[in-house]
Amino acid sequence: MSRRISGFKPTGHLQLGNYVGAIRPVVRGQHEQPTVVFIADLHALTVQHDPALVQARSREVAGLLLAAGVDPGQALLYRQSDVSAHLELHYLLECVASYGEAHRMIQFKEKGGGGGSRLSLLTYPVLMAADILLHDIEEVPVGRDQRQHVELTRDLAERFNERYGPTFTVPRAVHPAVAARIADLADPTRKMGKTNTSTAGVLFLLDPPEVLRRKVMRAVTDTGTEVVYDPQEHPGVANLLDILGALSDRDPADVAGDFRGTGYGRLKSAVADAVIATLEPIQRRYQELGDDDVEQVLADGAERAARHADVTVHRARIALGLTGGRRAPAGTPATPATAGRPH
Repeated sequence: MSRRISGFKPTGHLQLGNYVGAIRPVVRGQHEQPTVVFIADLHALTVQHDPALVQARSREVAGLLLAAGVDPGQALLYRQSDVSAHLELHYLLECVASYGEAHRMIQFKEKGGGGGSRLSLLTYPVLMAADILLHDIEEVPVGRDQRQHVELTRDLAERFNERYGPTFTVPRAVHPAVAARIADLADPTRKMGKTNTSTAGVLFLLDPPEVLRRKVMRAVTDTGTEVVYDPQEHPGVANLLDILGALSDRDPADVAGDFRGTGYGRLKSAVADAVIATLEPIQRRYQELGDDDVEQVLADGAERAARHADVTVHRARIALGLTGGRRAPAGTPATPATAGRPH
């Protein structure tokens, strides 16, 4: 079975779009194939940040993943900075990456990359490649906006394998067959995001039920009263139908039929009910988790992750002509079973 990986950056509070697009697929797939889930706290350092907030939000993200159903007995869950192999492989991959490749990454430009930016903002796609290659990952679930990073990872793995011998598994990007794009309730032309400037249209996973309902009932709709699924002409209503469809595993166009002949008020009430019913159990389990419980899961996961990651770094060091560093675990393979496999 193909190994998959998902990373969650602790740069804000997780919201409904994160749950539908990333967390729920991990929970549903963890029993079907080997799954790696990590808190990408090193990536949070690429821009101005509050150290205390990075630490607190890393723990919050981990707690929410556990509360949402990520099972550390099935999936490998850990915090990125607890496994030093991420940083070591990052540098080794920089030795085969070019400045032009990093500079072309769209998110560097979108985040205002320039002379005053942190160097880590330029090079973090190489760290992302290290995150993936450390675990011999074969499939990386990503949205279309992240595909460029997976392509860079493939390029670096293939180049390394060609120059220094089979070392890395070459991953491929995979996209969900149907992925609801949850938009901001206050501005349906924008994606719902955990770092949006205004939070009025963002449904955070830890928002109290009354706050969730208020935000949904105040959602921007459109002129007219007919509930139809038309993302181009009626983006506000379509967004509400996307949410309801995603939470009920139904096609939003079919969901629209349930509200034929009714106004927007009934649709909003149904969306609010569905959101609250989905998030209340997660919130309850989250509150039951203590900080020590979460930290123990992360520590256990980091220990397991390091065992595999150290083997990968050992292979890369030997291939580059360095010593093996710390002794690799007994039985370390010379190459990964899938190194260089075409995808």
